[in-house]
Amino acid sequence: MGLFDKIKEKLSNEFIDIIEWLDYTDDTIAHRFERYQNEIKNNAKLIVREGQTAVFVNEGQIADVFKPGTYTLSTQNLPILTTLKGWKYGFDSPFKAEVYFVNTHLFTDEKWGTKNPITLSDERFGLVEIRAFGTYAFKIADAGMFIKEIVGTDNNFTNFEINEHLKSLIATRFTDTVGEANLPIELYAANTSELSETCQDVMKPEFMTVGISLEKFYIENVSMPEDLKKEIFEYSRIDKLDLDKLTKFKTAKAIEAAAANEGGTAGAGMGMGMGFVLAQQMGGMMTPNMGGQQQAQTQMNQGASMPPPMPAAVQYFYASNGAQQGPVSFEQLRALFASRTINKESLVWKQGMSGWMALQEVEELKAFLGGNTPPPLPA
Repeated sequence: MGLFDKIKEKLSNEFIDIIEWLDYTDDTIAHRFERYQNEIKNNAKLIVREGQTAVFVNEGQIADVFKPGTYTLSTQNLPILTTLKGWKYGFDSPFKAEVYFVNTHLFTDEKWGTKNPITLSDERFGLVEIRAFGTYAFKIADAGMFIKEIVGTDNNFTNFEINEHLKSLIATRFTDTVGEANLPIELYAANTSELSETCQDVMKPEFMTVGISLEKFYIENVSMPEDLKKEIFEYSRIDKLDLDKLTKFKTAKAIEAAAANEGGTAGAGMGMGMGFVLAQQMGGMMTPNMGGQQQAQTQMNQGASMPPPMPAAVQYFYASNGAQQGPVSFEQLRALFASRTINKESLVWKQGMSGWMALQEVEELKAFLGGNTPPPLPA
């Protein structure tokens, strides 16, 4: 072999014959194939495996995109390569181009979350703050666009580099979506599936502008301050209870507590008295017919006339959300005030009043405001 042939063989061996990328990591999205002086030999083999896409870039412009398969790089079957400057010296010359392999498999279990609380306006609880977090999955749908818009000249691009951008985009769009949903605050935790689907539909077009497909999006938790949670739970209980039954239940609990009071003779006497009252009431409920017969017999024996009927309990009407509500009893109105359904400025009306008045202006309702101080003794 002559000296010229040895030099020719040595130079030909420096050119790349096989172009492939074996990915041994789980986080690499794009990898630039390294080769000697950017030169690729004519008729070289390009091997693109499943889950990969190869992108040829010449002087900053995308020349071609290859899907999975094995290709022979020549002008005969890839006419677009004739535009590369390396071919102007003949088909036997090497050509120069950058080759990027893009990982197109699904990247799963990526985390997202709101860095700062999101402020929302609720009709019943006013301004409230919530936080949210979850997971999402994505894959590269347009390798050429992704290389052009995101990767640039990075020789090894990982999902860590893109995640910060994607998480910022998710947090912004999540804030917009929940703000427009206008759900009652207590329903956010119960509607995470519906919110997840809505957020995914909103975010998909923006992901695609950089060649990324948002495949899955999950909201795992929506959290709020503990004091707001307690207020919501209390409101939900009151909202589902019969206010009249609730008032009777609380009264019975108060009687029970007073009867168990061991603080002195007065307490014991009060407990005994209340116990007698309860005993009489329960006796009356258990033997209504017997009590009625005895009362009738007594009246006949004494010739007493029937007493007048008990006066009817005062019924109140109140305004809520611009609409008239009621009628309710005094105790029911007190419970509505305690649950913040109405306040001291809410309008109320009862029979005998000339017009609607603020609750704080009605004499017998001022007790709701905590005014338990008795008037001064007369001189």
